[in-house]
Amino acid sequence: MFKQLTSYLSALAFAVLLAACAAPGQQPGEMEIRSGVIEQISFVDLQSNQHQGVGAVVGGLAGLGIGSLIGGGSGRDVAMVLGTIGGAIAGNQIQKRYDKPVQGQQIIVRTSYGVLVSVTQPTNQALFQGQRVFIEGSGENARVVPR
Repeated sequence: MFKQLTSYLSALAFAVLLAACAAPGQQPGEMEIRSGVIEQISFVDLQSNQHQGVGAVVGGLAGLGIGSLIGGGSGRDVAMVLGTIGGAIAGNQIQKRYDKPVQGQQIIVRTSYGVLVSVTQPTNQALFQGQRVFIEGSGENARVVPR
């Protein structure tokens, strides 16, 4: 009983020690917000949000399924291989039709501390040069929004 109590207390002390050593900063779900004025807006093309290769994978699986319905024995195996290859090529070509760049903006904001911050995001028509804005988040998730 004493050993069990000691082990529970040791585990609790270890957990408290780890929590105390955790790096201070944002908690999960919190977002950093900075403010500033837009210095410059440049229009850029952003990569589409389509995932590369999905069309080929889906087409290949569809071709495999269709090929498995044809024939039997080694002829069926050949039909499955050809269906997979043909489906992958067709799926890739179909995806290329829809994989167009998206219009975006590169926005340069001078923060209230005098630091220049560049954020690239999808186009927001409500933003203009000289406007007071907030920069929400950081890194790839940063967004510029009107104040």
